[in-house]
Amino acid sequence: MAHQETCELCGRSPLETTEHHLVPRQFGGAEGPTADLCKACHKQIHALFTNAELAGFYNTLERLRDHPDMEKYLKWVKKQDPQKKITIKKSNRKK
Repeated sequence: MAHQETCELCGRSPLETTEHHLVPRQFGGAEGPTADLCKACHKQIHALFTNAELAGFYNTLERLRDHPDMEKYLKWVKKQDPQKKITIKKSNRKK
């Protein structure tokens, strides 16, 4: 379900947000905590991390923000117009 809100990861607003399960549903996170993220941040997370990595360690906004690749991305995306469509490239390190 999409909402017009502020992204909990990058802080941009107003934009359309989507629900991100901090622990992926396939790892038991269906009823767990979620975060409202813009589509760009949501796609970036899934481009950088496997669901196993998300379930095992990167299951809080703080841990996601602290990863060097996410830090670099967030520094860049915060400068982007919230209405601009952002293209995300899949990480070379993700298998």
